[in-house]
Amino acid sequence: MLLARYYDGVELHRDAKIIYARFLTPHRVISTCRSSTGGLHDDLGYLYNHQSCEPSGHNLSAELHRLAVEQPDEYRTVIAQRYDLPSVGCATMGTAANMQTAAIVHETFRELEVVAVVTAGVETNAGRAGDPASYHEVAGQYEALHAPQSGTIVIMLLLNHELAPGTLVEAVTLVTEAKTATLQELNVPSCYADGLATGTGTDQVGLAARLGGIALRGAQKHTKLGELLAHVVQAALRQALARQNGLTPVGQCRTMALLRRLGATEAGLSAAICAYLNHDDAALLQRNLPVILNDPPTVAAVMALLHLRDQLRWGVLPHSCMPELFSTYAAQLAAAVSGRPPRSVAYQQTLANAPTSLAPAAMLDLIARAFALGFSEKWALSLE
Repeated sequence: MLLARYYDGVELHRDAKIIYARFLTPHRVISTCRSSTGGLHDDLGYLYNHQSCEPSGHNLSAELHRLAVEQPDEYRTVIAQRYDLPSVGCATMGTAANMQTAAIVHETFRELEVVAVVTAGVETNAGRAGDPASYHEVAGQYEALHAPQSGTIVIMLLLNHELAPGTLVEAVTLVTEAKTATLQELNVPSCYADGLATGTGTDQVGLAARLGGIALRGAQKHTKLGELLAHVVQAALRQALARQNGLTPVGQCRTMALLRRLGATEAGLSAAICAYLNHDDAALLQRNLPVILNDPPTVAAVMALLHLRDQLRWGVLPHSCMPELFSTYAAQLAAAVSGRPPRSVAYQQTLANAPTSLAPAAMLDLIARAFALGFSEKWALSLE
């Protein structure tokens, strides 16, 4: 199915489990394609993104998986033949994301025209640069260190203006920054450690720029091209995440969405809070837990605590301030839960005795204490 034609230079098609760009005029392509058509090429006819499996509990056949890892040129040929595409002139990318969830964003400025086509899944494979690795490659062989999960962000970019080879690299760098900024804004957690994600373990990018004319030599943030590239990537990534994972800014305004990176579950947090409540308050909290957890001021207070923890871990704030910082901001959480801001000082004095540590378990315990302290006073008439 023909989805669109842009700048009389490229057609975008979707067919079952593939989205591909067909170049009507020569393009310079840079991509992370693992086959011989990856890297930088001026002679390709197609750039595509292919769904190779379902996101969970499903893998390629053993033979296809072997080809994808050991003989990517052969794998490219197999996939191309399925869709009547040339086996040589294609740069290929792959994912478990549904091609129907792909987001397409098109922007222009004067003579510039940029298109982003993005599929994205981050629920199980999001990671932060520097997280523990899953593989070690030696002499073309991969040693598994621990099993990775499924989830990939694939970004295809189409541009109506020639870019110098170095500018293509500059553009890919900018696109990567745009992707990471979007994940940070959505508070996407790493699935492999307790930080915020900067991408997934299998992200891929392909950028195609039409040849002809004077090549542009700037794609950094200060250029209009850089601005357009960032805009289309961020807009398309947000749409793709909403469609594939139901991940939206509104959906992230939830305590559990924030605490997921500490390994928290709703049942575990409920039990931890109830351990600090009397029987009646515990029963009432359990019946109303989602509403209590997702109250926006409460979510904001949890967010502030997690941000403080990050700043302490990164060395921005000195560890010597940890007890005062955590007790003060945990008191703000308790005040948000109780709806009694004037009680913040009393809450801070109570929580000052709580153990403080950057360990996830200690952080969750502090948050549970604050929730319980605030909820225990939420309906206490004697404090009015």
